[in-house]
Amino acid sequence: MKRPPWYPPTACSTSWTKPFAARRRRGRHLAPLLLGLSLSLAPLAQADTLPTSLTQTLEAVVEAPRSAEAIWAARQWVTRMEPRLARFIGDADLRRRLLERVYHEAALAGLPPALVMAVIQVESAFEAEAVSHAGARGLMQVMPFWVDELGRAQDDLLDPWLNLRYGCTILAHYLDAEHGDVTRALVRYNGSHGETWYPERVMRAWLGRWHIPGPDNLPRDTAQR
Repeated sequence: MKRPPWYPPTACSTSWTKPFAARRRRGRHLAPLLLGLSLSLAPLAQADTLPTSLTQTLEAVVEAPRSAEAIWAARQWVTRMEPRLARFIGDADLRRRLLERVYHEAALAGLPPALVMAVIQVESAFEAEAVSHAGARGLMQVMPFWVDELGRAQDDLLDPWLNLRYGCTILAHYLDAEHGDVTRALVRYNGSHGETWYPERVMRAWLGRWHIPGPDNLPRDTAQR
């Protein structure tokens, strides 16, 4: 059965948030740059209809199958991505844990993990506690109205793992709504309706830093050309 694009934000462990927070304190001089990188989910996105499939499965626990092949593929991907992430995160252990979580959340949402990495790079430059002038929060710069819409006031969008769950879910929803058109989905994710600067930046990051050659890793709207 094909997994639906929405899967539930559930309580995530916060045991790894402290190293992110320490890194954030060391990098406060990057705040002006982050403001330029984190324009995510503008108010226009609030007009989107919330899929009933999301509200129906909020409390469910959804886990991806962990076959030996899937575990091997995840390890190979993490190994290849780790040197590319070193520019943004100096701590090797933290890099691996973040990459493992990105791969897991992307798999649950049915997204290419390299696309998720590109979105994080453009949105927050991998600063887990980044907050934009518009109020978008965390790695994937999720707007707080999503928490209100879902009636989950207890959810902390600055929890990096929970933020990944929300961000991947939202992006997968837009990809499904746009029938796999990555450019249009990214425009909706960012709220930059009628403009292409945001998807262009994400595509450059995706293809320039995070992409691994192969048909399964190509942007879907690029592969069709």
